[in-house]
Amino acid sequence: MEHEVIVQISNKIKSIRKEKGMTLQDIADLAGVTKGLISQIENSRTIPSLLVLIQIVKALKVDLDSFFSELDLHAREAPILVQRKSAYVRFEKEAASGYEYSRIFTKKVKQSTIDIVLLEIQPGSSRDFVQTEAFEYKYIISGSVRYLFRDQEIDLEPGDSMLFDGRLEHNPVNIGDAPVQMLVVYFFEEKA
Repeated sequence: MEHEVIVQISNKIKSIRKEKGMTLQDIADLAGVTKGLISQIENSRTIPSLLVLIQIVKALKVDLDSFFSELDLHAREAPILVQRKSAYVRFEKEAASGYEYSRIFTKKVKQSTIDIVLLEIQPGSSRDFVQTEAFEYKYIISGSVRYLFRDQEIDLEPGDSMLFDGRLEHNPVNIGDAPVQMLVVYFFEEKA
């Protein structure tokens, strides 16, 4: 449940910021933190301290009670979960154009959280290496992608899949002329 709540907080911060037409830099300046930190928080790459979270909520000019009152802190169990394509939530994990993420599901399962995402990478897109505090499973739906790691490169075609520790620096690159579409499953382990 912890990661589900973190994702809810991240999504809410980003949603309110965009709704108010504020940039990452606007929030960073008002909250007294860096633009990079705001980006990492919005993309669930880092967990803010309580003080930083309060500063961000104040920078968004939102009442603290109303910000937290709408969060679902109690995960409800359901035997079957359906998520329609129209309900997928688009988000940005890092500042890079041409990399479009859509969150499909985030669900706590026993002692870990699973985050299921659809990633589309446009031809010619590029970004820096990234890391994630999770194991990552990738299934290539369409297109050709080259996964760059610091010490190796792996080419993947439709139907190929890969599982790796996201703490390894990595960067997927579209090596074809058509968009790459892949299903990404993040496995976040609960920290003791």
